[in-house]
Amino acid sequence: METGGAEAPQSGESGSCALGAATWTPASRVARGRSPSEATRLPSLAYSEAFHYGFGSRARRVGPPTPQPLPEPHLLRLRPTSLRTQDVSHLLTGVFRNLYTDEVVGADLSASLIKARGSEDARHEEFVDELRRIREVYKQRLDEVEMLERHIIQARARALAEKERIMQQAKVHVLENFITVPPVKSIFRWCVDSELLQKHHLISPDDYYSDTVPFCSAPKGVSIPGYSKLTFSCEKHSVPKKHLTKKLEASCEEMLTKVKDELDYTVDSQTGDLSLKGKRKTVKAGPSKNAKWMSHLHVPQRELERLLLVRMESRNRFLKNPRFFPPNTPQGGKSLLFPPKKPMLTGDFPSGDLEESCVDTPVFLAKPSIGFFTDYEIGPVYEMVISLQNTTATSRYLRVIPPSTPYFALGLGMFPGKGGMVAPGMTCQYTVQFFPDCLGDFDDFILVETQSAHTLLIPLQARRPPPVLTLSPVLDCGYCLIGGMKITRFICKNVGFSVGKFCIMPKKSWPPPSFRAVATIGFVEQPPFGILPSVFELAPGQAVCMEVLFLPTSLEKAEQTFIVVCDNCQIKELVTVGIGQLVALDLIYISGEESHPEPGELTDLTAQHFIRFEPENLQSTARKQLIIRNATHVELAFHWQIMKPNLQSLMPGETYSLDSLKYHPDRETAFSILPERGVLGPHTDHEFILTFSPHELRDFHSVLQMVLEEVPEPLSLELENLKDSSFSVDDVIVLEIEVKGSVEPFQLLLEPYALIIPGENYVGINVKKDFKMWNNSKSPIRYLWGKISDCHIIEVEPCAGTIEPNEVEDFELSFTGGVPGPVSQDLLCEIQNSPSPVVLHIEAAFKGPALVISVSALQFGLLRLGQKATNSIQIQNISQLPATWCMKESPVCLQERHEDVSPFDIEPSSGQIHPLGECRVNITLEAKQCQRLQTVLELEVVNGTWSYLPVYAEVQEPYVYLQSSHVEVRNLYLGVPAKATITLINGTLLPTRFHWSKLLGHQASVCTAKVSPRRGTLGPSEERQLNLELTAHTEEELSDLALPCTVSDMKEPLVLGISGKPQGLQVAIAISMEGSDSSVPSTALWPGHLEELRLDFGSQVPLRTRMNCQLILTNHSPIQTPFTLKFEYFGSPQNSLNQKPSLPNMPPALLKTSRIREHLAKREQLNFMESMLSHGKGAAFFPHISQGTLGAHQQLSIDITGYANMWGEYWDNLICTVGDLPPAVIPVHMAVVGCPISSQRTTYYTTDQLQKEPIIRFGTQVSGGDTVTRVLRLNNSSPCDIRLDWETYTPEDREDRLLELLVFYGPPFPLRDQAGNDLSCPETPESSSSFWSSSPSNTSDSSHEAAQSAEGSDRASQKIISVVLREHDGVPADHLYCISPKQVVVPTGGSSTISISYTPMVLGPEVLHKVECVGYALGFMSLDDEAERELPGRRHRLQDFAAGPLRLDLCGYVRPAQLSMELDYGGGVEFRHQASDLIPEQPCTGVLSELVTTHHLKLTNTTEIPQYFQLLVSRPFSVSQEGASRSRRAPGPGREEEPATASKQLVLHPQENMLVNVSFSLSLELLSYQKLPADQMLPGVDIRQHASGEKEMVFTQSLLLEYANHTTQVVPLRATVAVPELQLSTSWVDFGTCFVNQERVREVYLMNLSGCRSYWAVLMGQQDPDKDLAAFRVSPNSGLLEARLVNAPPNTITLQVFFTARSSELYESTLVVEGMLGEKACTLRLRGRGSYDERYMSPHQL
Repeated sequence: METGGAEAPQSGESGSCALGAATWTPASRVARGRSPSEATRLPSLAYSEAFHYGFGSRARRVGPPTPQPLPEPHLLRLRPTSLRTQDVSHLLTGVFRNLYTDEVVGADLSASLIKARGSEDARHEEFVDELRRIREVYKQRLDEVEMLERHIIQARARALAEKERIMQQAKVHVLENFITVPPVKSIFRWCVDSELLQKHHLISPDDYYSDTVPFCSAPKGVSIPGYSKLTFSCEKHSVPKKHLTKKLEASCEEMLTKVKDELDYTVDSQTGDLSLKGKRKTVKAGPSKNAKWMSHLHVPQRELERLLLVRMESRNRFLKNPRFFPPNTPQGGKSLLFPPKKPMLTGDFPSGDLEESCVDTPVFLAKPSIGFFTDYEIGPVYEMVISLQNTTATSRYLRVIPPSTPYFALGLGMFPGKGGMVAPGMTCQYTVQFFPDCLGDFDDFILVETQSAHTLLIPLQARRPPPVLTLSPVLDCGYCLIGGMKITRFICKNVGFSVGKFCIMPKKSWPPPSFRAVATIGFVEQPPFGILPSVFELAPGQAVCMEVLFLPTSLEKAEQTFIVVCDNCQIKELVTVGIGQLVALDLIYISGEESHPEPGELTDLTAQHFIRFEPENLQSTARKQLIIRNATHVELAFHWQIMKPNLQSLMPGETYSLDSLKYHPDRETAFSILPERGVLGPHTDHEFILTFSPHELRDFHSVLQMVLEEVPEPLSLELENLKDSSFSVDDVIVLEIEVKGSVEPFQLLLEPYALIIPGENYVGINVKKDFKMWNNSKSPIRYLWGKISDCHIIEVEPCAGTIEPNEVEDFELSFTGGVPGPVSQDLLCEIQNSPSPVVLHIEAAFKGPALVISVSALQFGLLRLGQKATNSIQIQNISQLPATWCMKESPVCLQERHEDVSPFDIEPSSGQIHPLGECRVNITLEAKQCQRLQTVLELEVVNGTWSYLPVYAEVQEPYVYLQSSHVEVRNLYLGVPAKATITLINGTLLPTRFHWSKLLGHQASVCTAKVSPRRGTLGPSEERQLNLELTAHTEEELSDLALPCTVSDMKEPLVLGISGKPQGLQVAIAISMEGSDSSVPSTALWPGHLEELRLDFGSQVPLRTRMNCQLILTNHSPIQTPFTLKFEYFGSPQNSLNQKPSLPNMPPALLKTSRIREHLAKREQLNFMESMLSHGKGAAFFPHISQGTLGAHQQLSIDITGYANMWGEYWDNLICTVGDLPPAVIPVHMAVVGCPISSQRTTYYTTDQLQKEPIIRFGTQVSGGDTVTRVLRLNNSSPCDIRLDWETYTPEDREDRLLELLVFYGPPFPLRDQAGNDLSCPETPESSSSFWSSSPSNTSDSSHEAAQSAEGSDRASQKIISVVLREHDGVPADHLYCISPKQVVVPTGGSSTISISYTPMVLGPEVLHKVECVGYALGFMSLDDEAERELPGRRHRLQDFAAGPLRLDLCGYVRPAQLSMELDYGGGVEFRHQASDLIPEQPCTGVLSELVTTHHLKLTNTTEIPQYFQLLVSRPFSVSQEGASRSRRAPGPGREEEPATASKQLVLHPQENMLVNVSFSLSLELLSYQKLPADQMLPGVDIRQHASGEKEMVFTQSLLLEYANHTTQVVPLRATVAVPELQLSTSWVDFGTCFVNQERVREVYLMNLSGCRSYWAVLMGQQDPDKDLAAFRVSPNSGLLEARLVNAPPNTITLQVFFTARSSELYESTLVVEGMLGEKACTLRLRGRGSYDERYMSPHQL
C-alpha cells in the first residue's frame, strides 16, 4: 500500500486499479494493476508479500527449479528476525503445539464432510453446518472479488475507448499537427461505480478527486484541446495574422482606383487597414449634427468629401478617445471585471463589417446593489448612500433617473472630479431619502443610463419585520349540543420582532368607517360565535389568551369569518368553526343475540329493545353484555332506573295513549345493571353488564330506562344576539330495554345409566365398577345412595354428598356374588327436593373352579430306536374351589395308529387339587419302532372345563456319506505340504462318530497324507469340512492313492481317492520408485530376461536428501530360499553397518519425552548417514536388507536408499543373488543437484527437498546513512574443495526481458589471486554480453557441449568460446549490496567467511514511508581438481553456470527520518483564545501584558533506529522541553521578524517518546495587528470576518523538526484569537424638533457580534453650538458585553441617549463607542433642534 500510494498520481486509471488491487491481493494483483515500469520497480514487494500471506501467485520468474523449503518442526519454530513483524506463529506453536500446526480442513475434506452429513452425533452435525456456512461465505467473497475485478477491467476498457475517441476527434478538428502529450483528461471516474468500490472498502476516484460531481453531464461540443492552445508567453512572442477579409480588401482597392487620378498623394492599404475600417464604422455610427451643412452638398460630392476625410485621418493616424465608443465595441475600452479575450491564432475574420459584441460589458457597478431600509417608523426621514463605480478602463458619463413614488427621493450626486465624469475605477455617490407614512412595505427603483445598451436598475425596498402571530387561521370550537354553550380558549403569541396592535371585527364590518366604531370592550359577536378580547397589543414574545364562545342553534356546521387588523396595515382572516349536535344513543351489541317476543306475547308499550334470559335454577346468576354507543361528540351524564312494564293488549293498528302509561319502580325485580351511573364519552362505546339472579320459582319481567341528566333545550333559529338567549336543562329518558327471565327444575344424568359387569366372576369375589353422575342444573344438588345385602352385597361410595352446577361426581360400585349364575338388580339414589329418585340398573354373572396345564405341548424330540424318555408337567388349580381330575391318551389317536395299548406311562394319572394348588405329573415314552409320533393327552375335570395336551416324538437310526469320493490336489510342490478340502455329511439327526485310517496304494510310500481332524463326531444333519495335507517326495504324477474312513454303527467304511502333479522353484524381481507417477512397478521373471530392469533415483535429486526405492522379490513357489544384495562401487563401508547407537548421558525420565526421542532419532539418522558417506565418494547406496531368506510365496519389499553430499551424476550396478538361480545385475543411476555450501549447520538428512537459505536482513536504516556490513560463515559439507565466484543482482521482472544469452571467451570464472587477477588466462578479454529472446529454455546444448569439450582439453593452451542461455531474473548491481572477497574457496568439511555490505539509498522528499531494498547474490561453484569432476563410468560433475549456484537473498529497509506525533484534532496543534482573556475578572487591576498557554506534544520514535533532531519555531509560538523555554519577543510592525528559535540537539531512541511543551503567547501587541492594512499584514497573521459578524485573528506557524541528515518534518501550529466586534443598531439618531429645556430620550442597542467579551466606553464629541451645558448625554457610558453564544443572537445592551435643547438652535454631535482590546470604534451621529413653540412640548407636560 505504501509503494502503491507513492506511484498513484501518475494516472487516474492506473492509480485506482493499483490501490484497489493492493487491498485485496497483496502479490499478484499489485503487479498486474501497474504499468510495466511500476511492476519493474516493485518485484521485491510482490515477492515478499506473496510468501508472507501464503498465496500461490507467481511474483517473479525464477531460474532453475530449486528445492522447496522444508517445513519447520512443530516445536522448534524460530522467532522472526524482525521485531516489528506481526508473525506470532512461533508463540502459538509453543502454546498449542500440534493443535496449531496440524493441517487445516481443506476444500476436498470439507466437501466430503458436507456431502456425507447425517450423523447421529449432534456436535458433529453442528460442526458440519458451521463448516458449510463458512464455505458459502468464502465462496461468496471470492465471487465478490471476481465481480469487482471484472467491473474495474470493464471500466478501464470503456475509459480507454472514450479516450481514443476524443483523441481521434481532436485530430479531425485541429488543423495543426496533432500533439500526443499531454493526453486528454481521464474519464475513468465516470466509468467506474464509486459506491460499489466504497462498499467493499476499496479506494474510489472520489477519494482523490476534490472537484464536485455535476448534476448532469455537460453537452459534448467541438472544443480546441488544451495542448493546441497558445500559452501566455507564446502569445506575447507571436505575430498575429491580418484581420481584414478578402471582400474588404477588394472594396478598398476599388475605391482607391476611382479617386486615384484626383489625389496628389497615395495611401498604403496594408498599413491603414485597421484605422480605415475603424473610421468607416465611426462615420456610420450616427447622423451628423450639422444637418444644414449636409443639405448644401450633393450626394456624390458628400461621399467624396467623406472619403477624403477618412483618408486624411488614416494618414495622420489619430486615435480617438475610447470613451466616445460604446463599451461593447472593440474600441470601447477594456473592462476591469472581465479579462480581455485572447486573439485568434488561426483563421481569418468572417466576411462582412464588424458587428458589436453580443456580450454586454457592465459600465457601472452599484454598491450596494439594492437600497434596503428596515426598522423604520412613521415621521422620521431615513437616508442611505449608493455608490456607482466605473468598471471600464475609460472615463464615463452617466445619468440617474430618480424614483417615481413620493416615498423615496434622490439627492444630488457627488463626483470625484469636475464635469460629472467618472474616471476608471472611481465612484460617484447619490443620497437616497425615505419618507414612510405607514409601517407597510415600499418598493421603487432608480435607473442609471450610460453608454451601455442596457440601463442599470437599482431596486429600492423598505421592509419592516412584521409581528407574527401563532394563532391558527381556523379556530375549531368542536361540538356542542343545540341550546348549550361552549367556551374554547386559544393562545395567541407574537413570535415576530416588532410590537403590534390588533383589532378583531366581523368580516361584514370590513372595511370599517372608523376603528372606534368597530372596537368594542368585551366580545365581538357574530352569531353563533363570539370572541374575547376584540382589541389587544402584543410585544415580541408576549402572548394573550383568546376565548371563543359557541352557541349552536342547528345541526349543521356553523362557520363565521372575522378580520384581524394590525397597525402595519396588514389584515388576516380568522375563521371560527363549530358543529351543533342533538342527543343520539345506539344499543349496538347484546351478548348472545337480541331476543324477540313470541306471537301474542304482551310486551312493554315504550321499550325499544327486548332481552330474554334462558331459564335458570334458583339462586343462579346469568349475565349479558350490552354495548351502548354515544353517537354525539359531547359528553353525556346518565343513570339507570328499573321500572315495571306497561302491558296493554292492543288491536292491530291501534295506538296507545300517553295517559295510560304509568311508571312504577320494580322493587322485587331479579335484574340489575352495572354501572348504574356515569358519563358517556364523546363518540365512544360503553360496556354495561346486565345480571339476572332469580330468588323464587316464577317468571320475572322488568324495564330498564337510561336517563340523561341536564340536557339543554334547543334555541330558536332566529336568534340574532347572543345576549338575548336563555338556557334551560332537564333529565331525558333516551333508552328503554325490556327484560324477561324464567326458572326451571334440576337436571341429572347417570353415565352410564346401567352397569353390566362383563365375563364370569368367582363366587365370593368383590367386583368394583366406576360410574358418573352429571348435574346439568343451574344450582347444586344433594344426593343419598341406597344399599342391597339380601343374597348379593351391593354398595356405592361415596353414598352421600353435593354436586355443583354443570359438574360431575365419580362413584364406585362394589358387587360381591353369593351364588353362581346371572344377577340383575336396581339401586336407588334419593335427591333432595326432588319428587323421584335416580335408578341405577346392575347385571353380573359367576362361575366355579378351573385347571391349567403348565405347557401347551409336550416335545420328546429325537429318539434313538429302543430308547426311553420321560418329561414332567404341572397342573394348576387357578380357582378358589377344589378340583378332581384324570389324564389319559385320547382313544381316537389310538384308533388312528391301530394300537390297543398306549406307549405312554402317566404317574399319577388322577387325583384332587386344592384351591389355587398344583400337581406334578411324569409322562414316560418307550421308542419301539422308527416313526414320527403325534398324539393328544386328555385332562378331565369334574364339574369343570376339560383340557388337551399335544405330544410329539421322532425315532431314527445313523447314516454318513462323502460329498465327493475323489480329490485332486493342485499347487503341489516338491517337499512342500499341499492342502485340500473334503466334505463329510451326516444324513440323519443322530450324532455319529468317524475315524480315518492309513494311506493305501502303490505310491503310498513316496507320499504322506494327513487329515485334520483325524476323528470326531458329526452332529445332526451336519456337513463338516476336513483338511487334507499331502506331501510329495517325487516329481512323478500321483494317481494310485486311497484313504479309508470308519463310521460307527455302519457296516462298510468310506473310501477317498487322491491324485496330483508336483512342481519346482519360481522367483520374480520388481522395482518401484518412490514418488513415481506409474502405479505398476517394472517386473521381470527369474530365471528369464532381466535386461529391462533399471534402478533410477531421478535426474533432479536434491542434495543431502534421502531417496528411496523398493526392490520387490516375489517367490511364486512355496519353496524357501536365501538371497543377497551388493553394490559394486558406491556401496556403504562395512564398518558403518556394524556401528551401534550409543545411549545419551541424560536422565531416563527425560528420554521418555516425545521431543527428546524425536531429537535422538534424528541425531542417530545423521550419524548413520555420515558413516555411510565416510568413504568420500560423494554418494552412497544402501539396501536396508542385504541378505536373508525368501519365504514360501513371500513378496519381500527391500528399501534401497541413496544419499549424496555432493552434486553430480552417479552410476553403479546392484548384484542380486537368490538361491541357486544365476546372479542378476541391475544398473543404478542418480543425478544430484544442489549446493553443499550453506550458512546453516546441517543437522539431519531428510526425504524432502532442501531447506532454503535464510534471508540476510540488514534491518531498517536511515536514508543516506552509513554502510552496514554482515559477516557470514559458509560451511562445506561435501568431500571436495569448492570455489565460489560471487555476483550480486537486483531483481527485475519485465515482460520484454525473459532470457539472457551470455558469451564467454575463456572460462566463465577463472581462478584469480587476491588482487583479482586471472591466473589461468590473464589476457582474457571481456567475458559476457547479453541478448534477449522470446522463448524460455535451460542451458543450451552448445554450452553443454562446450563445457564437455573444455573439460577434456588443455585450457591453458586453447581458448574456448562458451555460450550460456539462462532465464532472466535480475540485473547485476553492486551499489546496494556488495560481497567481498569475490572469489573464495571453501575447504572440505570446513568453512570460510565472507562480508556482505549494504549501503542505504537516498530517498526523495516525497517518500514518507520506509522503502524495501531487495537483492540477491549468486555464488557460482567450481571444482579445481580434475579427478573430482569426472570418474569414467561412475560419476560426472558440472560446474560454473551448469551447476546450480548458491543463492543468498538480501533484504534491507530505508526509511526517512520521521517521528510519530500525537496532535490535536485537525492534524496540528491548535490554540483557541479570546482577546478578553487578557482582562481579569476585576478590570480595575489592569490589563495583562502577556498570557501564555501551553499544549503538550508527544513525540514517539516508532522506527527501529535512534533519531537525532532539533526543534525550530517562531514567535508568537515557543517550544520547551524539560523546563527549558525557548521564546522571544514577537516581531512588531515596522521591524523584521526575528529568526526561529532552535533547540539543542535531541535524541530519541527506538520505541521511546518525549513530551514537548508548545506555547502560545497572547499580548496586546498581537491584538494591535488587526488595525494594520492588508498590504502591511505580517506573514502568518490572518484577519477573518464571518457572515454572522464574528471576527477572529488566526496565527499560523510551523514547528520544524530538523534531523541529522538535514531533512525536516513540519508540525502545523495554529492559534485562533476571537476579538470583540461591536455594532450599533443605527448610525444616527435625529430627535427632530423638541421643546426647549424638555428632555427627550431615545434608545440605541449596542451589540457584541463576536464570541469574545468586550469592555467598552462611550466618548462624546464636540457639540454645536458650543455651550456650557451639554445637550446630549448617554447612559450608561461604559460597561461589559458578554460573548455571543454558539447559534444564539448577539448579546445586546440598551444605551439611552438624552437630548435637552438649551435654545432654539440646531444641535449636532458625534458619539463614539470604543473598546479596550483594539476594537473598531462605532460612531453614532446625534442631531436635534430646539423650539419655544409649545406644540412641540411632550404630552405628559401639557
